[in-house]
Amino acid sequence: MLNPRWGQQRLSGRALALLGLFAFFLFLPGRASTPPFDRDEPRYMEATAQMLESGNFVDVRFQDKPRYLQPAGIYWLEAASVAATGTLKSRAVWAYRLPSLLAMTASVVLTAWMGSVLFGSTAGLGAGLLLMVSVLVTAENRMGTIDSTLLLSVLLAQAGLLRALCDREAERPTPLRTALLYWGAIGCGLMLKGPVILIPSLATPLCLAVVERNFSLWRRLRPLWGWLISLAILLPWCIAIGVVSHGEFFRRAVGTNFLGKVASGQQAHGLPPGYHLLVFLIAFWPGSFFAAAALPAVWKNRTLLPVKYLLCWILPHWLVFELIATKLPHYVLPTYPAIAILTAGMLAQGAPVWAGWPRALWARLVLWAYGVLWTVAGVALALAGPILLWKLEHVVSPAALILAAGSLPLVGLSVVFICRSELRKALLTSAACAMLLYTGLFLVVVPRLHSIWMAPRLTALVNAHRPCAQTEVSSVSFSEPSLVFLMGGKVHLEGPEEAAHRMLSNEACTVALVDVKNIESFLATLGSARDRLRTYGSVTGVNYSNGHHLTISLYKIAR
Repeated sequence: MLNPRWGQQRLSGRALALLGLFAFFLFLPGRASTPPFDRDEPRYMEATAQMLESGNFVDVRFQDKPRYLQPAGIYWLEAASVAATGTLKSRAVWAYRLPSLLAMTASVVLTAWMGSVLFGSTAGLGAGLLLMVSVLVTAENRMGTIDSTLLLSVLLAQAGLLRALCDREAERPTPLRTALLYWGAIGCGLMLKGPVILIPSLATPLCLAVVERNFSLWRRLRPLWGWLISLAILLPWCIAIGVVSHGEFFRRAVGTNFLGKVASGQQAHGLPPGYHLLVFLIAFWPGSFFAAAALPAVWKNRTLLPVKYLLCWILPHWLVFELIATKLPHYVLPTYPAIAILTAGMLAQGAPVWAGWPRALWARLVLWAYGVLWTVAGVALALAGPILLWKLEHVVSPAALILAAGSLPLVGLSVVFICRSELRKALLTSAACAMLLYTGLFLVVVPRLHSIWMAPRLTALVNAHRPCAQTEVSSVSFSEPSLVFLMGGKVHLEGPEEAAHRMLSNEACTVALVDVKNIESFLATLGSARDRLRTYGSVTGVNYSNGHHLTISLYKIAR
């Protein structure tokens, strides 16, 4: 153990397996019923589908354009999942989300194991629970994007680092397999999202070495040759894509995508420092208040090795992504396991009645205000289901109301426990509230939000009125990647004039999806053929990516 006072008992393999099984089933609802979530997720899905259809596993493409953002690791994982499940032709979304499900489940288990190593079995279970029920983890594990698998790579590297740390404290040699785990995880992370994994994985041991003025831990990881393992994982694909793209991949991925995010806010995501700290209230809910409440205890115990290690994990990564121009909530997700472990560790080591409140009056007032905001966030989440259904679908859902009625008392009970300084009970109560909320949200609310899921309805409309086996489809007013994926990539995203010209060149087998706002330009370009234009139904809804209200009709020229 790192310290006789910390980590008296590690979680058993059976306990970790049960926790993983619980997380797996908690993450299941909504995986198949939620349509592709614009805009990043369907781009990954469509690029993966095209990879399988073309057999080209090097040059990632979205329709006819190269997708030079990051290496191909996530596409390979999703392609393996789709191929194994035989769902390529059906475009079943759950198959593309399977790697995220498995990766996040494993991340919960690894977080619990690391927490138990550092602070004991109770803290380990608490850390796994805090990560499992956080809002951001709930969202990310249900999307076929890169962040869940990247988180697992970060945790595997940290697991190797922690094992080396345990060996150092026990004054025993670190086996070769620990270094292989560490550098192998970094290599996998490089194949997933390029150099991003280097921030938490290299900064943690180096920062700890500087703080301790002791580089023995770093030397235990065999850095003289270990980096070659990471390079061996990454280099073959890099050489292949460099040849295929004539170096264009590196110019775009590194020069435009990676460095561009550092210098300026890309895709309207430029925000000032402090953004991640503000979003943390919601993104880590319900654990956000308990993390804030544990700060005085963290400061008091900052000289203890487990606390120093976790702070060296959290602070460098957090500061880097607060300082870069482009900001999205999931950028600091790799720090959430460390925050969960640190919070659970402080709560587990304290008494049932929390005595770690800040002493200064101003600090108590700040924490009190944060608690009020935390309560408001909990109430908002509890009421989100029935409110969304009423606002978007104009329906009153008894099931959603029952869900809110069951969640609100749990939020209130958590507040009562907090006021009594019984933070452990408050944590368990709010976690139970979060589980109830998420399960009900994805089983009851999300499948009924028809107005925002326009792509599935537009796809169904086109499929119901296809004039030919090889119908050409133009989408004028809805250019979201979800439509491209659900249409099997066979849709042209273009303006009204281009769509009209395409229809005139192939009247028998071309249809067009046009919103009322674009119909005049579309008709003007058709000229005399507009008299033979027929409508085959329409779809009304909201494009939640930009907030535009749309009424899109399907048009075809009658012969």
